[in-house]
Amino acid sequence: MSGRLSFRIFAHSWTSDWNHGNAHFLRGLAQELTLLGHQVRCYEERDSWSRVNLRQEGPAGERALNQFKEAFPQLDVRHYRRDTAFVAFARQELRGADIVLVHEWNHPEVVNTLLAMKDKLGFRILFHDTHHRAYTRAGEILKFNLREFDAVLAFGEAIRKIYVHGFGIKRAWTLHEAADTAHFRPQPAEKNTDVIWVGNWGDEERTAELEEFLIQPAAHLHRKFAVYGVRYPQPAQARLSSGGIEYRGYLANLETPGAYGRSLITLHVPRRFYLNGLSGVPTIRVFESLACGIPLLSAPWTDTDGLFSAGEDYLSVADGRAMEAEMRHLLADQRARDEISAHGLKTIREKHTCRHRALQLLEICEELGK
Repeated sequence: MSGRLSFRIFAHSWTSDWNHGNAHFLRGLAQELTLLGHQVRCYEERDSWSRVNLRQEGPAGERALNQFKEAFPQLDVRHYRRDTAFVAFARQELRGADIVLVHEWNHPEVVNTLLAMKDKLGFRILFHDTHHRAYTRAGEILKFNLREFDAVLAFGEAIRKIYVHGFGIKRAWTLHEAADTAHFRPQPAEKNTDVIWVGNWGDEERTAELEEFLIQPAAHLHRKFAVYGVRYPQPAQARLSSGGIEYRGYLANLETPGAYGRSLITLHVPRRFYLNGLSGVPTIRVFESLACGIPLLSAPWTDTDGLFSAGEDYLSVADGRAMEAEMRHLLADQRARDEISAHGLKTIREKHTCRHRALQLLEICEELGK
């Protein structure tokens, strides 16, 4: 399988990033495949959960939708409804496809419909997993007819092993996420924030971690702390406020580089699943923050996949007390901030851009065709 390929990529949403961080990487990946000369069509459900919630953000939501159109004018995004007309729609759209890439945050009914068309239409179909459900809620993943896929792409080695050893998938590759460096790059500006954290609240999966590594240090340091994200209930917002942290609500992903540029340091506070069984899987925010040249402080996290150099690309701390001490140090030492941000930015540009992942995906497609 070589030459110009025809890709069809199904995702929960391309146009909306509301509580949908997967859109960040998928947009960049599709863009790079297009720039490399391949045909790419992108599909999303017309009234996706993410897009419906984004519109409820009012002007900020409309601005985000317009920003997407301006930033990715070359992406061919097509909408469908999950109804009786979907089979005919999919059959028409998938004619001539070489590779169908299906992200795991699609409805099982949609995914299994696509799988049923594989043999007749002659395409290869790949399952793309960028979530922890294979580890935490395997039953949800098993709603897909996994063994009908030609291969699985997992965003960390620990996830790949689950598919191979737990689900019996014969062909699975690790395809990490990466930074969309066409849009995520340093944007130096006048600083108005000392410490910024960009992340959603969500399902009590890191409440204790945020208390220890964000709220308590903020309460002790009395510096300018800010948090962006969605799904923060009133008690959570009140807890941030009690620690002296300004909650700023939804931030469109394409506006994040500017927010990083106005801040001195940022944090990585992984959900607890990524501290044990899924260690080695960084969030998309790690790639994006380093690509923006902002120093990154991390709560405990083990880079078992060897993507970065701890202590050079970012600083990792053992507990809340160490986090507070490291914040104090970095906020007072511009040279230290400059050194770590430069090292992290260099690593991203050399190893972890969406162009790197697009080229890796093409290599996988070539191997599948042998």
